[in-house]
Amino acid sequence: MLKKKYNISVEATLEVIGGKWKCVILCHLTHGKKRTSELKRLMPDITQKMLTQQLRELEDDGVINRIIYHQIPPKVEYELSEYGWSLDSILSALCAWGDIHITKIYGDKSAVLEDNILNK
Repeated sequence: MLKKKYNISVEATLEVIGGKWKCVILCHLTHGKKRTSELKRLMPDITQKMLTQQLRELEDDGVINRIIYHQIPPKVEYELSEYGWSLDSILSALCAWGDIHITKIYGDKSAVLEDNILNK
């Protein structure tokens, strides 16, 4: 395995959770297991291809578990792994900062935030 060199540790963090969708996926999974269709419904702007890609990358990095139920019809769920739960405080801090930022820029959060479980 080729050893990777980082200039600063945050690069390693962003390599795993960076991008537009990974933190959103992880935040949804802090509220419990989700099927792909549930995640897609919670994130209507993500394409199916991108969702699948992001889930695979998070699974490859050990941050989420893919649970396959051998039944008819087949059922697959995703959950945070034990390692993934170590990101909980980071995700909470990002959400808290986002709340502050939205309030500063837009005033009323309810004017720009979708009505879903993450925004209660």
